Amino acid sequence: MKQIEATILGQSYALACPPGGEQLLREAVAIVDREMSGIRDAGKVKARERMAVLAALNLAYQRAEQSAAAALAPPPAPPMSTPPSTGVDFDIEQLIRRIDSALGDDGHLL
Repeated sequence: MKQIEATILGQSYALACPPGGEQLLREAVAIVDREMSGIRDAGKVKARERMAVLAALNLAYQRAEQSAAAALAPPPAPPMSTPPSTGVDFDIEQLIRRIDSALGDDGHLL
């Protein structure tokens, strides 16, 4: 396991990371440092431990929001196939069926 040196709020840490994960870990450190700096700069919290807890909660909440948004997003449409005999980039009838399916009971194009 490789170690990198990282700084968060001026404090140095030796962090272990898997081979090839250095850049991702450095990005994570930058995010945590930015979050904790924002809390510190707001001036309401002085203790590093409380800043770390608040930063962790803020980041976890943001991740939960992203997960919830992704769960609400419609699934990706299946790829369209090209009929071999026409040479057209897409099949109009298939496209209309897909749009009708997406609209559900809201209405049909044709």
